[in-house]
Amino acid sequence: MILDILDNASRYASLNSRFAKAFEYLRTVDGTQTPGRVDLDGDLCFALVQTYETKPADKALFEAHRKYIDVQFVHGGRETILWAPLAAMKEETMAYDEGKDAALWKLVPDATPLHMCAGSFAILWPQDAHAPCIAREKPEHVFKVVVKVAVE
Repeated sequence: MILDILDNASRYASLNSRFAKAFEYLRTVDGTQTPGRVDLDGDLCFALVQTYETKPADKALFEAHRKYIDVQFVHGGRETILWAPLAAMKEETMAYDEGKDAALWKLVPDATPLHMCAGSFAILWPQDAHAPCIAREKPEHVFKVVVKVAVE
């Protein structure tokens, strides 16, 4: 897991051959993009533009993926993403679904909060369980882009 700001994104481009393409797109995000999928390199690298209201932590679930790395970028608003190693997941609520590339678990007590604000991003690999979209002090509107980058 990596947490940083977009100004430092070039430091991570060498970690995956498609990260440069992901960060190039994220630098164009201005908050006017229409929610939905944006293909950057077909199914190897694509962006999911999202807007939503953050939720209380007790409504959150951990998720993890096998085929994709998430680059979660907050353009507007603030949220918390809870992080824990996949090995710490105990109580599965949804078995891995290949079509959704996701499995879900109940929250664990020893999660690390990642406080996201405008301009910050988190890179989450398959070993990184994460519970996104959590309100900080109170629910607020978030404009976020999640770039899905195929695992190499």
